[in-house]
Amino acid sequence: MTEDIPGERHDRKTTRHPADPPNWHHETAYVNDIEIHYVTVAPAPGTVDHPTGTAPLVVLLHGFPECWYTWHRQLDTLADAGYRVVAPDLRGYNRSSTPAGVPSYQMDELVADVRGLVEHRNAAQTAVIGHDWGGLIGWECAMREPEMVSQLAVLNAPHPDLYRRRLLQSPSQLVRSSYVGALQLPWLPERLFEADGYRLVELSIEGLAAADAFSTEDVDRFRAALERSDAPSGPLNYYRAIARDTLSEGLSSLLRGERPSPRQVDVPTLVLWGEQDPVLGSALTDGLDAVVDDLRVSRFHESSHWPHAAQPQQVADELRRFLARSSRPTRDGD
Repeated sequence: MTEDIPGERHDRKTTRHPADPPNWHHETAYVNDIEIHYVTVAPAPGTVDHPTGTAPLVVLLHGFPECWYTWHRQLDTLADAGYRVVAPDLRGYNRSSTPAGVPSYQMDELVADVRGLVEHRNAAQTAVIGHDWGGLIGWECAMREPEMVSQLAVLNAPHPDLYRRRLLQSPSQLVRSSYVGALQLPWLPERLFEADGYRLVELSIEGLAAADAFSTEDVDRFRAALERSDAPSGPLNYYRAIARDTLSEGLSSLLRGERPSPRQVDVPTLVLWGEQDPVLGSALTDGLDAVVDDLRVSRFHESSHWPHAAQPQQVADELRRFLARSSRPTRDGD
């Protein structure tokens, strides 16, 4: 049974995993010409303390190679703090649609998916929390549609413009990011990921995550999510799309003799960074104070790429405090 909140629409239901708590509701929304599966958790009765009488919306965006379940340790904490929590599968992942073609994974489409999901929940604003690819999408949402984003929190996801600049200035970060070049190859990355029951997913997580960050069940659910997708091309096409767009924009700027300044972020922003990340160095947080008006950075010295998995309660507490501190009035739809 789905608990309805006044003013919210609910599309068709999807099957709940037997291990999921009964207050985690699976829904599917039709937005931006695709289906987005998401899990929603409503605040407990009596926990909503907001002028509108409606709990503010929080959207949690996962990274590669995961699904909504990466946030399972934070869902209840945020809901118990009085927020309507929505954790979608990004397009191409798990139970969401996997549209064909690299252009389907350009940032315009990814931001439009978030916008559609927020509108589907009958909200005008949302706090966006994203990790890895979800963080990149969060940055873009805040820069492209600041009126939609009340607050932004990102975990181990660099500001896109500063990241591109860092790649040109830092040989070490360029080496760390060289795997993106290998993913541009056709069909071979797909075959490697599919081999041995997506064993590469497990190896990737083990190589990047802090010890004991993920349980065997966690990894099994991520592998099952990729197997459930139509093909690994969806998640891999994120890397192909951003590489093509970056190259196109770079060449265009070069031909015009321009060096664009990094875009500004005008919404309250929290950056949580696992300092032991072997792929995204902590130097990627340098310069953020020049482009983010209201910035807070919290560093997790013992965490790697997934601080929300390695130190789940600490991350949940940071998020809860940040959302309470910088909360702006949420204008709910009719």
